Amino acid sequence: MRYLDKASIEHIAIGAAFLGTGGGGDPYIGKLMAISAVEKNGPVKLYSVDEIGDEDFFIPAAMMGAPSVSSEKFPNGSEFVKVFQKLARYLGEDNIAGTYPMEAGGVNSMIPIVVAAQLGLPLIDCDGMGRAFPELQMVTFHLDGIPATPMAITDEKGNIGIFETIDNKWTERLARAATVEMGASALVSLYPTTGAQMKRSGVHHVVTLSEQIGEIISSNHRDAKEKLQELLTLVSGYELFQGKIVDVIRETKGGFNLGKMNLEGIEAHKGGNMKVHFQNENLVAERNGQVVGMTPDLLCLVDYETLTPVTTESLKYGKRVRVIGLPAHAKWRTDKGIQTAGPRYFGYDYDYVPIEELVKKAVADHV
Repeated sequence: MRYLDKASIEHIAIGAAFLGTGGGGDPYIGKLMAISAVEKNGPVKLYSVDEIGDEDFFIPAAMMGAPSVSSEKFPNGSEFVKVFQKLARYLGEDNIAGTYPMEAGGVNSMIPIVVAAQLGLPLIDCDGMGRAFPELQMVTFHLDGIPATPMAITDEKGNIGIFETIDNKWTERLARAATVEMGASALVSLYPTTGAQMKRSGVHHVVTLSEQIGEIISSNHRDAKEKLQELLTLVSGYELFQGKIVDVIRETKGGFNLGKMNLEGIEAHKGGNMKVHFQNENLVAERNGQVVGMTPDLLCLVDYETLTPVTTESLKYGKRVRVIGLPAHAKWRTDKGIQTAGPRYFGYDYDYVPIEELVKKAVADHV
């Protein structure tokens, strides 16, 4: 067990935004909410999954919808605890042992810190994705057959409800419809889990990994090249492209940010081009017409000089970025993981190929 202070939160927000692959919300907004909660209520305890009991009960809290909406439609701050407590009461659980992030992302890694600080609960160093994904069934708990419901949902106006669905895909469909009506963003609490389920089905140490990533990116003692190499070593990643954004096609539809961006190569990739397709999160990267990374592996955009993560809602013409790819957690590379969040699910007509194989092939073709 250790405590999360202001510095820890700032690093986690940056690192989680990196792992969020473009989605998961604005890290600046998330950081401000979490730091404010800790300054008011004191530091939050962070427990490893090894420190929790198998019979203990845990509930996450997260934001659902199009990330771009959060920059204009701010939460009032009470919804996080409200949706958490609504689900706890519905379940009849008086002794919730803690909370945890549903996914990695600039906002969705911060909301559980707010809940933990306000309710005096510990945060567990675990999540349900190891990255961010756009739909509610795209969670490692789902891969192991754990139901998403009962689930609570609320908005900043005070509307609140409970869903019980026949399967997790129906949870996504019905909650997405409610989220659209709530203004394209809502707060949810779902996948209530025991300690034993979290140990078996969660992605462990993701909060600590986010903090380590954030520490590297925030460092002022090394240049971008040194920080990049340290970052790639930590996450077993690859630099796929160096480029300037020359075109962004984006729309908010059905509770998602949808679109693609075109990059023109600079420096080591001058003369080349890349297209990145996204649905809240970056899904597929094509370099010079050849796929070099695809979901469920992670595709992360960072500022060319600072390595600060670039979210899909902040894409703009002329921005110079690096595209970094890294392998997904092993749970996503199973048959069910690929079926749930692989390229064919999102409508791309090809089978999943691990990023390390795509990079190796691209190097061989170039030679």
